[in-house]
This record gives sequence, structure tokens and C-alpha cells, in this order.
Amino acid sequence: MAGGFVMLIAHAERYISLRQTLGFKLEDLSGNLNAFARFAADRGDNHVRVSTAVDWATEASSPHTRYIRLRDVARLARFLRAEDPIHEVPINPFYAPTRRRLPYIYTQAEIVQLLEGASRLRRSYPFRRQVYGALLGLIAATGLRISEALGLRLPDVLPDGVLQIRRTKFGKSRLIPLHPTVVKALDQYLEQRRRLAVMDDHVFLSAGNRRISSSMVEYTFRRIRRLAGIAPSRTRPPRIHDLRHYAAFRTMPSKLSGPLRLCLFQ
Repeated sequence: MAGGFVMLIAHAERYISLRQTLGFKLEDLSGNLNAFARFAADRGDNHVRVSTAVDWATEASSPHTRYIRLRDVARLARFLRAEDPIHEVPINPFYAPTRRRLPYIYTQAEIVQLLEGASRLRRSYPFRRQVYGALLGLIAATGLRISEALGLRLPDVLPDGVLQIRRTKFGKSRLIPLHPTVVKALDQYLEQRRRLAVMDDHVFLSAGNRRISSSMVEYTFRRIRRLAGIAPSRTRPPRIHDLRHYAAFRTMPSKLSGPLRLCLFQ
């Protein structure tokens, strides 16, 4: 296994590095290709094989995820085949058209319920409740993408109530001024966060005192949503991503200027 894995993962890392230089953010792609390399190496493959790629993709739990898996491998295979025709490019049989999902607009009362739900999480690690309460509150107040919030580091919290968001979706950075109530709540959280004797300087930390993965946030949010009792009968329950729509909805009224006028982060 070791030789095949090393070879395939080296190819994948070279491919990812090239795309990153073009401005793409590829965290999910990196995880997918790493997992595929392990799967292929277990079969003794040194090159991309259609049968292996399809079998690996088929292990996913949903048609959409199977499509994403095989799409990622196919793109890697096209890249590698230009250098070595032994690599096989799979044709994706899993594609199913999807409609853009309508956003769920939380009410202010539901935001409060979510924050209260975070405060009732099981303490699988001592700082868990504070982390998720602050994370959800900040996303709801600012409209940050989940990846942007999770990527925040302590030096990104600038003086005078400003956040610096580095390397956004389009590879640029931007500054976000915060409402004084958000500044106050964030300062209270950071006062506790800075007491942690850890090397990682991310604002929001996992149980292992490292940056929290997006998948862990999604999992924990589902638990918080159940604790909060938000829309339990909906076929498609509200997502953490919908908190961004709440922020946009709240800031739409006229003449927005200066700090964001959201006062929920309490």
C-alpha cells in the first residue's frame, strides 16, 4: 500500500498546489483525493483506474456526494493523463440535476434559541459551549461564510471592532466593522479563549485545540438545532449556512453605513 499511496498522493498534492496558485480554495478536494489515494493504494493501484474510482465514489452515502467524489478524481485523472496515458479518466454516471435550495430566514427569536441550544451542548470538551455560541452568533451578526469564521485567527481581530478576513472565496482580503454589541460579546469570548495554553491561534478551536473542521461544525449544528427545536417538521431543515441569509436580511433596510447594525450576539 505505502508505495502506491505515496505516488498517488504526491500526484494529488502537485495538482492541488497548481490549482491553488490559480486562486482556488480546495480544502474539500484535498480531503477527497487523499481518501481516494488510500483506497486505490489498498487495491495496489499506482495510477488512477476507472473501476477503482467508481467503487470509491459508490461508497458515499448520497448521489450528490458520489458525483462530487468522482468529479474530483476525474479532474485529477485528466491532469495526470496529459503526462502519462496509463491514467484512466472516469465518466461520471452519478450526476443528478439539483435545484438551488431556497434559503431559510431565521427569526430573531430563533437565533436566540440557537444560542441557547449551544449553551446546552454536552461538554465533550470544556470550551465547547462557548465556542459554538460565539461561532453561531458571529456568523448571524456578520454573514461570514463558515470557512471564513473557522479560518479566523487571533491577530485577525483588529482594534476598534474590526475583523480582517484573509483570502476570501475570491482570493482577496476584506475588513468587516462590527456593531458595538458584537464587539463586546466577542471580547468576552476572546478573554476566555486567550487563557487557553495552546499553540494554535485560531479563534475557534476543536476538542484537540486545533481549527475546527467544517464537517464537525455541520454535525454539531444539527445537534444544536434539535436542542433549540427549530423547524423540526421541515423536510429540509434549516442549515448553518442560512445564518448568512439572516445577516443579509437584517442589514437590507435603508442607509446602512458604518458597523453592522446587528445586536444579537449576546
